Amino acid sequence: MSWDQFRSLPEPFQREVFERLIGLIDVVERQAKEIEELKAENRALRARVTELEARLAKNSRNSHKPPSQDGPTKPKTSSLREKSGKRPGGQFGHEGSTLKHVAHPDEVIRHKAPGHCESCGHELPKRPSHVENRQVFDIPPLKIHVTEHQCEIKGCPACGHRNEAQAPVSAPVQYGTRVKALATYLHAYQLLPVERLKETMRDLFGLPISAATITAIAADAGAVVAPSCEGIKAALIDADVAHFDETGGRCAGQTMWVHSASTETLTYYDIHPYRGVRATSEIGILPLFTGHAIHDAWAPYYEYNRCRHYLCNAHHLRELKFQYEEHKEVWADRMRELLMDILDKVGEYKARGEDHLSRYLIRRFEADYDHVIRLGNRFHNRLHPIESHGERGRKKQRSGKNLLDRLDERRRQVLGFMYDFTIPFTNNLAERDLRMQKVKEKISGCFRTMAGAKVFCRLRSYISTARKQGHNAFAALYAAVAGEPLRLAPAT
Repeated sequence: MSWDQFRSLPEPFQREVFERLIGLIDVVERQAKEIEELKAENRALRARVTELEARLAKNSRNSHKPPSQDGPTKPKTSSLREKSGKRPGGQFGHEGSTLKHVAHPDEVIRHKAPGHCESCGHELPKRPSHVENRQVFDIPPLKIHVTEHQCEIKGCPACGHRNEAQAPVSAPVQYGTRVKALATYLHAYQLLPVERLKETMRDLFGLPISAATITAIAADAGAVVAPSCEGIKAALIDADVAHFDETGGRCAGQTMWVHSASTETLTYYDIHPYRGVRATSEIGILPLFTGHAIHDAWAPYYEYNRCRHYLCNAHHLRELKFQYEEHKEVWADRMRELLMDILDKVGEYKARGEDHLSRYLIRRFEADYDHVIRLGNRFHNRLHPIESHGERGRKKQRSGKNLLDRLDERRRQVLGFMYDFTIPFTNNLAERDLRMQKVKEKISGCFRTMAGAKVFCRLRSYISTARKQGHNAFAALYAAVAGEPLRLAPAT
């Protein structure tokens, strides 16, 4: 209908048409508003789906998730290391290890040859032409050895004083040092639960030992090694390079945190109700540490500025792998390849006895690193920003952009291994040291008391340090139970 036709209509009809048009406009406006709301909701839902899909795609291969959280869809094991080209097993020229004859066996059993030839029946000489030795390595019958100490008592005929002989034991009946050392070894090192440890002692030795006794033995051993642990702690504070990490656990029905500090020869554990600065400050290593601290970029570590911080690149490799595989961020794959190239070149220089890269290589790698950062920034600048529902605080970013910013802002800490060959590429040493805590949870469950958790941490600190320094774990615990713990650090 044209405007002229509309004006030619009677006034009542004009009013009706006008009202209908107004109604249609209202309907269109409402529909347009609903469409915008649906679009916004759709964008939010798509972002949420992407986030949830990314969360489901994370596993122990491409993120910080531990293997215990992979669930039933656990991925096939895939190492970040490149293939070396060597065949599996021992390499050519490698000296194998096997049982070897000992010069002085504990028992010799002579087996007589037959008196007549098995082939023709001829009588054989009485003396053998030679003897072939075959040795069997076995464990003697396991039994408890009971030693009785008889203390003589003599009364003085002159004054009546009782004169008693001194024995090395005070109680009428008690467990010996080897039993205590073995119980501590099985409990703190092999991580046997108390009930299974009781069964082991009963089945192997016929020795009935109670749970309370096992707990008391462990507590006594923990008290003996406490000075050694303080020495380990002091040595770690003075170390040039140390690794730091923490992991969650359960104690007395609550979440606790086991913190570790370690070097190639030292390990210190402690448990605390808190994870952050309060815990690390009360433990007392990081506040005094002035060396090179290797960690996973967790924010509370940066509260301590007396030390120099360096980051774990194993974490970066997993995160970069995730961003490339799940979000197709090409820059992430380039960065992963670059880090591995630098690591390979550092390895070559170390193998030649060098202690630093050439200035040319350092500048070239720095330029490549900067190029990858720019590539990543261009990628993320092309993406539409994530919608934020609030105006306060930092704007939300994609996980890939957060990773990119960390690699950019902390590049000196990422590439520390390139500038200084004493800086390790990863924080795997700390992760290996903490792995036993997770194994303990799987085998024995949680700690029932904080006191028991503290004892476990002291014993594990002592055992781990002893093993790193080449000591036998059982021998180290035997020495501790005997009251003479090993000197594992200069301060002990």
